[in-house]
Amino acid sequence: MTSIHRAPRYLAALLPVLLLAGGASAQDAAALQPVDRIAAVVNEDVILRSELDRAIANIRAQYAGQATQLPPADVLERQVLERLVLLRLQISRATDAGITATDQDLERAVQGVAQQNGMSIDQLRERLAQDGMSFTDFRNSLRDEIITQKLRQSFAQGRINVSEAEVDAAMANASATATQQFHLAHILVGTPEAASPEQIAIAQKKIEGVKGLIDRGEMTFAAAAVRYSDSPNALEGGDLGWRSANEIPPSFASAIQQMQDGQVIGPIRGPSGFQLLQLVGTRTQAAAGGDKVTQFSARQILVRVDDKTDDAAAKAKIDTLAARLAGGAEFAKLASEDSDDATTRRRGGDLGWFGADTYGTAFGMQVAALSDGQTSAPFKTDAGWVIVQRNASREIAAGDENLRAQVRETIGRRKLEEEWDRFLRETRGEAYVDVRNEQGKSTQPELPQTEKEKPKMAPVERPEGSRAVF
Repeated sequence: MTSIHRAPRYLAALLPVLLLAGGASAQDAAALQPVDRIAAVVNEDVILRSELDRAIANIRAQYAGQATQLPPADVLERQVLERLVLLRLQISRATDAGITATDQDLERAVQGVAQQNGMSIDQLRERLAQDGMSFTDFRNSLRDEIITQKLRQSFAQGRINVSEAEVDAAMANASATATQQFHLAHILVGTPEAASPEQIAIAQKKIEGVKGLIDRGEMTFAAAAVRYSDSPNALEGGDLGWRSANEIPPSFASAIQQMQDGQVIGPIRGPSGFQLLQLVGTRTQAAAGGDKVTQFSARQILVRVDDKTDDAAAKAKIDTLAARLAGGAEFAKLASEDSDDATTRRRGGDLGWFGADTYGTAFGMQVAALSDGQTSAPFKTDAGWVIVQRNASREIAAGDENLRAQVRETIGRRKLEEEWDRFLRETRGEAYVDVRNEQGKSTQPELPQTEKEKPKMAPVERPEGSRAVF
């Protein structure tokens, strides 16, 4: 199978989405299996066996000729099913928060995929048909990718803040002309929330056994990650990509800087379980130069749109706050009392100094259009409704600002990754997930029920042809 490459900006960072499914077409599958069984129940939704089978077939196609690197069939199925579960949970959260992908978003995404593969839209349609995937299913898959990316961006806004002091401290340890980067990979053996001593001991024994295989040369780090890691990126060999020191948790950043390429450290105990970390390689990234760039100092008031506050209620609240500001209320006081941005609320909504694109293009355009001391009308962002007050502006050397922007961005990515991982674990832990066997029967142990107790849900199996994620 020839894979279609997707534009990276549409891929969620901590949940890599599988490429196109191979194998039999939907028509062939329908002929072979009139009734599509349920692979898992996820809250009020289901994952069909056909979706899981297509995703597994795609993974096997990607590892054609390298099948020995894949885990046993039951482990591979569990890994792929867990990805599907996490994707469903993210889509559900995004839907509850009113996050959608517009037709314009989809058109740009499809065009981006076609351009990246050197094809026209018609040629892309033909290639998809050859691979047994309808254009509608492909668009639906892209839609889910866009929505999960928007959810991540919405999650970051208001939760992830990098102070000027943090940037100053990081720059004090960095070269003014170059930045060292590290290519990392990891293996995670997970432990549940509030793990028992026995569960911790079992996980530790497993991770030590995996490290032994690697140390003795019986298996490469990447192959061990594919076979044994519980991380969402296991099937990518545990690859974490290139990272600067600021993107690495401080607990072992200093140790990595002393490592040799190919070296492995661990096991390291963390909130998700035990990890092994490999330094794949190192490089020096030169800082960009330039002339002058503009920075702004501003305050904001955010009224978030989420599962507790719909768009109409958020708009009504922000309009009320705008009226109070017009009546003479102090912006900082109002922000500290009524803003939904917990990070800036305690600072009276102060965002510090930032570049025009730091908080997104739409936000930057609103700030740039103001004069110093002017307050905007309410406007909509992915996180909710916002009022911003511009305090001041300044121009600084582009080289310095570019370096500061790089440092700020890398610290922010590290914080986001940590918070997003915690969010996904909490979301997964709170979810009702019932995994079914090949016959569509629950694998959960049956519990005695009283007459007053009812099952959480009783899903009805759906016919082949229902919408699939992959």
